[in-house]
Amino acid sequence: MESREILKNLREQHHLTQEQMAERLLVTRQAVSRWETGETQPGTDTLRLLSREFGVSINTLLGSPRTLVCQCCGMPLSEDGMISREPDGSFNEDYCMWCYTGGRFVYETKDSLLDFLVAHTPNPPNQSEAERRRSYDAYLSGLRHWKE
Repeated sequence: MESREILKNLREQHHLTQEQMAERLLVTRQAVSRWETGETQPGTDTLRLLSREFGVSINTLLGSPRTLVCQCCGMPLSEDGMISREPDGSFNEDYCMWCYTGGRFVYETKDSLLDFLVAHTPNPPNQSEAERRRSYDAYLSGLRHWKE
């Protein structure tokens, strides 16, 4: 879905007129109309405000132009409900809600995350714990949070 459709659907889901949405976002009704026709897109600050006001990630507001991946554990973030939030309620699109919560990282070291992964993920090829640990470590080392 395109950004213009997402913005219109969001407004309609909240039973707002263009004028009401404009007031809520501190913009003109014409600006809302131009977003919905695809003539323009909201600026960065307005996207942040939309995200906070309506509980939708910026990535979703933009029509999910990129696949988000947790930069701690590598899990794809396919739904807004999986994305972490900052203490003020805003989305932190770099991490999943299981690795980063309440403004803090759950796994303080890569070893603590590796311990969790080895203990809690399936092992269909029956690899040894050492092999699995090496495999996970190689993957995690490529993620922004663990790069040294």
